[in-house]
Amino acid sequence: MKIRIKGNSLRYRLTKSEVEKLGADGFLSESSHFLSNTLEYAITTTADGNLRADFMDNRMVLYMPEKMVQELVHTDRVGFSGLAGSVSLLVEKDFTCLDNVEEDQSDNYPNPLLNS
Repeated sequence: MKIRIKGNSLRYRLTKSEVEKLGADGFLSESSHFLSNTLEYAITTTADGNLRADFMDNRMVLYMPEKMVQELVHTDRVGFSGLAGSVSLLVEKDFTCLDNVEEDQSDNYPNPLLNS
């Protein structure tokens, strides 16, 4: 799971296995360990109808409606967006890059632009 933060914008990108795990378990979590603290970022399913997010105690959580999670798992839908106060939220499937990159992309979704 990757996150990208820019100002009041928060974007989560999920590989194929992460989308499957979120659908099966209802929860994903990753951590980044710094010298004096750890940042945890997570997605958890909710019965709510909207994407929302919160940050407390070094933990950033995106709350994603179960209906959206199931659509992400079982359809070609690429992602969902929403607002949490003034923070713009986006959760999407992670596609392979069009450029050559060093990271392992074997679990990413095929990039639809490769066939264009």
